[in-house]
Amino acid sequence: MVNLRKAVHSFLVHLIGLLVWQCDISVSPVAAIVTDIFNASDDGRVGVPGGVQNWPALAIVIIIILTIGGNILVIMAVRFEKKLHNATNYFLMSLAIADMLVGLLVMPTSLLAILYDYVWPLPRPLCPVWISLDVLFSTASIMHLCAISLDRYVAIRNPIEHSRFNSRTKAIMKIAIVWAISIGVSVPIPVLGLRDESKVFARNTTCALTDPNFVLIGSFVAFFIPLTIMVFTYLLTIYVLRRQALMLLRGHTEELPKISLDFLKCCKKNATEEDNAANPNQDVRPRLRKKEKRPRGTMQAINNERKASKVLGIVFFVFLVMWCPFFITNILSVLCEKACNQQLMEKLLNVFVWIGYVCSGINPLVYTLFNKVYRRAFANYLRCNYKPEKKPPVRQIQRIAATALSGRELNVNIYRPTNERVIKKADDNEPGIEMQVENLELPENPSNVVSERISSV
Repeated sequence: MVNLRKAVHSFLVHLIGLLVWQCDISVSPVAAIVTDIFNASDDGRVGVPGGVQNWPALAIVIIIILTIGGNILVIMAVRFEKKLHNATNYFLMSLAIADMLVGLLVMPTSLLAILYDYVWPLPRPLCPVWISLDVLFSTASIMHLCAISLDRYVAIRNPIEHSRFNSRTKAIMKIAIVWAISIGVSVPIPVLGLRDESKVFARNTTCALTDPNFVLIGSFVAFFIPLTIMVFTYLLTIYVLRRQALMLLRGHTEELPKISLDFLKCCKKNATEEDNAANPNQDVRPRLRKKEKRPRGTMQAINNERKASKVLGIVFFVFLVMWCPFFITNILSVLCEKACNQQLMEKLLNVFVWIGYVCSGINPLVYTLFNKVYRRAFANYLRCNYKPEKKPPVRQIQRIAATALSGRELNVNIYRPTNERVIKKADDNEPGIEMQVENLELPENPSNVVSERISSV
């Protein structure tokens, strides 16, 4: 515990000293002391040339702050917005937690390594721990996207079967499995590193994985296999959505000409009179309109799925573009160890890994640009407005056909307030009732076309 406390203290002191030196600020003698500590480490082997400003490092600090802040907004949105309470957004919230931890634990340490010219400045036992966290969160990101792709494909392919297993508890269980797989991939690293430091130190100074077997196996298990599953299932999802839309359009165009609007107008009066004679309390109008509205609602559902798939497709594509260069170079550095220029490979890996880190901060931007629910939630949270939106009262309409009114029906509109405070303030807990009489059809005398309001309570 004492060693851990010293390690954390050393990390914070070095990080503060680096930031003070980067911005060239002399705010107090304490800052000068910290800067001195920064310029000369305890063992005397680390130093940074004075008088040289590292502006890319300052840009990295901004990226770290945006990554942490953006993913916190995503977590808050899924937590507080009821419209986002579904399995896909629960996965996105868990993904945001992984990305936020990348910004908190992985990126600052990597920044320290850059500023120390890739010579590990912290206690050596922390090196395998840091690599393990890096692998854990990177693996968790790709596993979450893979799980989202599989879950959406099953939901669209077999919606009835999926709905039986799509509760919040089931989603949490799936997320737990994703994290368990990620932990299983990353746990061997500290075990190997603590036993043999040569597995995690290159040239005895740079903190990096050097075991070729683990690099190959880990890259395929943690990236290439999940990536293949993710891309394949996403393409299948798009195919199923297009097929459903085509089938719906073909079926709709075949059925619609059989019942035209003129036919409905001509037969509406006869159908109403016959139905009222058999059952005076039953309304025929909703039954006539059901076939007309069902295809439109189904098409709207397919369009919503397409929009959601578009946003997720952008997230998948960004992840693919930003992490593929690192893992491909990582594989090549092992396969062509003798033929390739290893110094060039190391420089490329140092650049590509930061491109992958930036991916953790881009996802909130994608949600903001392409999803208005996230966009509105982010805007509210940035204004410190955490209250959910007030919903309008729920209006329930009950139609009672009245034969005594010569074809007119009695509409009973029941308003139920959704806000509990409104109910408490009301004098009576009963919902408001509004009754009105409407014509169902055109009578013989057109002047009698009226909509007469009887009372309002």
